[in-house]
Amino acid sequence: MGVARLGLGPVHAALLPNAGRVYVANSLENSISSYSPTDVTSVTTVSLPASAVPVFVHTTQNDTVYVANGDVIPGNTGTVSAISTASNVIASTISVGTNPVGLAETPDTKKLYVVNQGSDSVTSINTIDKTVNATLSTGTSPVWAVARSDSARVYVLNQGSGTVSSIDTSSEAFSNVSVGAGGNFMLYDKGRNRLYVTNPVAHRLSILDATADPPTLLATIDLTAGTSPACPVVCSPVSVAVLPDGSRAYVVSYVSGSNPLSSQVTVIDTQSYTVRKVIPLSSVNIDLVNPTGCATSRFRLFTAAASDGSRVYISNCDAGGTKIILTATDTLVPDLTGNPLLISAPVSSFTPSAAGQQPPPQNPVFILPGP
Repeated sequence: MGVARLGLGPVHAALLPNAGRVYVANSLENSISSYSPTDVTSVTTVSLPASAVPVFVHTTQNDTVYVANGDVIPGNTGTVSAISTASNVIASTISVGTNPVGLAETPDTKKLYVVNQGSDSVTSINTIDKTVNATLSTGTSPVWAVARSDSARVYVLNQGSGTVSSIDTSSEAFSNVSVGAGGNFMLYDKGRNRLYVTNPVAHRLSILDATADPPTLLATIDLTAGTSPACPVVCSPVSVAVLPDGSRAYVVSYVSGSNPLSSQVTVIDTQSYTVRKVIPLSSVNIDLVNPTGCATSRFRLFTAAASDGSRVYISNCDAGGTKIILTATDTLVPDLTGNPLLISAPVSSFTPSAAGQQPPPQNPVFILPGP
């Protein structure tokens, strides 16, 4: 365990398939930090162009990492940087659409798909020669993409048009299935070959069968519906984690506009599509005078499951820390007093901007589970 010193504004991270190195996108410093999980104090920095604004990092390879760069200069298109993990230098830069916000590489490492939210398109890239195969107009405001375990399909979540696009990776042809406008995050469960989509606008979780083409809708779980809803007031589900055996899904949500900000985890039985349990998270007072930026972060709350299925982790940007659920009992890990343990983010090592000020706050926005 330890603390790695990264750049400003880290927003996303990826672990190499061999678990040998972590790569982190620093959106406010136009750089990528990388380090070994066994030595977090030794950090290597890869500098990107001044207007890059890296927001997503991803790979299914051990020799190359891909970075989606939004580019803040009006009129400029986005780019993808291909970084050599051997030398930690940019080996290629590929022009894509406007405001790329997500990446999905096929497990066979042959193709990379780039989600361009600003230009309502998806760019398919040949990872061998780093050229563009095709640009696809899948739907309005695509925000997320995942690849199926057999590399035959890539799925794109189109937030504006309320669809999931199923792309045939051999032909680049695609078809769409409706899930409702407003979806923000999609998870692929390779064990059961399913897709899970959170929708903070419609307050629901959609579950799809990815063995069909296009995927078929198995269930839509409205967290606010029924006489005893999972959310007694309107809540916004923003992330979901699924146990490795596929038996349970953990949906993290918060009550939008509330102060204190209340949040919870809803445990879903993925066989019966019913709510198994609701785990309240502590309320957090929001400082409206000195905002942390959590309200506009991509993931105000995020959740991920441990590879052995024993724990589920929840990062809470506003609370400045992380909580852990023990899946054997679906209860929060307690502290020494018996209250739910909050693992607070470490104090920032960066120098305050002015004399007498505190270091900038540390607000977790993403969780990357290890192997």
